[in-house]
Amino acid sequence: MIDAREYFSGSDSLDVTLRSHADSILHRTDWTFMYNGLGIPLAWTPEGGFHETTWLGYNEAMIMYLLAIGSPTHPIPSFSWFTWTAGYDWSTHYGHTFVTFPPLFGHQYTHCWIDFRFIQDVYMQSKGITYFENSRRATLAQREYCIDNPGGFMGYGPNVWGLTASDDPFVGYLAHGAPPAQNDNGTLTPTAAASSIPFAPDVVIPVLHELYETYGAQLWSTYGFKDAFNPTQGWFGPDYIGIDQGPIILMIENHRTGSIWNRVMQNADVQRGLSLAGFEAATGVDILSGESSRSVLFQNAPNPIRRSSTIRYELAESGPIRLDLVDVSGRIVRHLVEGVKDAGGHEIALSAEGLPAGVYFYRLETVDSVTSRKMLVLR
Repeated sequence: MIDAREYFSGSDSLDVTLRSHADSILHRTDWTFMYNGLGIPLAWTPEGGFHETTWLGYNEAMIMYLLAIGSPTHPIPSFSWFTWTAGYDWSTHYGHTFVTFPPLFGHQYTHCWIDFRFIQDVYMQSKGITYFENSRRATLAQREYCIDNPGGFMGYGPNVWGLTASDDPFVGYLAHGAPPAQNDNGTLTPTAAASSIPFAPDVVIPVLHELYETYGAQLWSTYGFKDAFNPTQGWFGPDYIGIDQGPIILMIENHRTGSIWNRVMQNADVQRGLSLAGFEAATGVDILSGESSRSVLFQNAPNPIRRSSTIRYELAESGPIRLDLVDVSGRIVRHLVEGVKDAGGHEIALSAEGLPAGVYFYRLETVDSVTSRKMLVLR
């Protein structure tokens, strides 16, 4: 609904009406009623009242907390985000260190809408990565788990993997995941790998080709990939499930164009939620390894800036780069450089004309890293 609200952005009366209806629904949501002093319970029914369990991190409820904190009408306290992150499990599996949640859907659902590539909250800042990088590591760790295949199931391998909640040949529906292993019984789910395509396209795209070419009509039919299959049992689920099909489409589009991210990140409620939860533009983050970037981005001079300043950067190798100016919420204010550049030193002049006073970040994206530096515009 938020995506549709931002998509229909014209002055046409139907666009205006659609946006009004979307805001009306969003702003009637009574998050304050749902807040129990700790967080948001899993559910409420008139017959049973509030569910005894509270949503605490890390899982798919991430976007719910951001919308609840950012609500202009019925918000929950912003410190709820810190209660949420207190539930995180930061651990290492198969050489990758990240906040764990075994089924991959927990690393994907909020990312269908929110672009976490270049922003951090306090928790991720303390770890030196972003939530996008966290999901990339979770994806790679699960692939390594399936290659290792501790359960000895048929079919698992470098191009056949993917554990998440799905139909199951034994119990109907089950949340499969790893690492650590959770209900791994040989059932694989195409959406698990496919919905991680923005995080790790180099290992995800071969999976999609392998599944299509190896299993053909058993796994692919009218509406794309069927929900799940279990090679050990010779079982192919007959269903297409919207909650699994949807993220495949959304994440492919985010990988291709970023259009969903771009629209949703423009929404005022989303931006308010991110800001109140403490998200700022990420600094010094390598989105591919979490380590220091090989290329160097120098501090602009002069800084603070009133009229103009010079930005210098040094590339370790030739290749495509992008240099953007972003505001404190992570939104791009100005594209500075985009294209293929030679290895070595480069510099550009940045004009402050048209920039309101405030804090900005300039962000250098290369083939293997993203790094940023802070600058201040004075008036």
